[in-house]
Amino acid sequence: MGDVVLAGIVAVAGCVQWLTGMGFALVAAPALMLLLGPVDGVLLANCSAGIVSCAGLVSGWRGVRPRAMVPFVAAAVCTVPVGAWTASRLPEPVLMVVLGALVCLAVGLVVHGLRMPGLAGTGGALVAGGAGGFMNAAAGVGGPPMSLYGVNAGWSMREFVPNAQFYGVVVNVVSVAAGRLPRLTGRSWVVVGGALFVGAVVGWALAGRVPERGVRGLVLGLALVGGGLTVGKGLWGL
Repeated sequence: MGDVVLAGIVAVAGCVQWLTGMGFALVAAPALMLLLGPVDGVLLANCSAGIVSCAGLVSGWRGVRPRAMVPFVAAAVCTVPVGAWTASRLPEPVLMVVLGALVCLAVGLVVHGLRMPGLAGTGGALVAGGAGGFMNAAAGVGGPPMSLYGVNAGWSMREFVPNAQFYGVVVNVVSVAAGRLPRLTGRSWVVVGGALFVGAVVGWALAGRVPERGVRGLVLGLALVGGGLTVGKGLWGL
């Protein structure tokens, strides 16, 4: 039963990623934390999101903007160890509360799409990248700071997606390197791999047929529910 639930989480998140170019971690991380625990859940979200971003970058690497992304990913790489260290030092109930709250905060930031002149340019890339690296290593949700940076830099979705995928590859590889691989059985790894493939196929088949706005709303709703449940589970364990 556990592998069936695991497959469902990863497949749905993978499908969402292929439909919208982002959203894997927001959908998967809270559910994986509830299923596997905060540490292994975040690590698996990092591993899977990195694989999905790498697959997407294969066809979109020409759209990456090095001038903007080098300071962004450099700042993220610097703060990943801080996020990993923080997550490793907190008791599990406290960690669940903190991670769930970070997920809810991430949803709020994406929903409001804050426009701040200071988030544009190199300074904005450093601030957003630093926040993204910490959040990715600690809670598996490093995408919202990237989204805010893209909004304030005035990027279209076509410009945003390849840069977000590049960032996703780098920050997730570093996040896993700063921690460890999630403790899964060989069978579970096969399940995850198969679910990622199924999610990609379904997402590719549905691309252009499903309203992006509706998928976006579903992603944020699932993330908010998952974050709230994670907070609740953590509070129950205190």
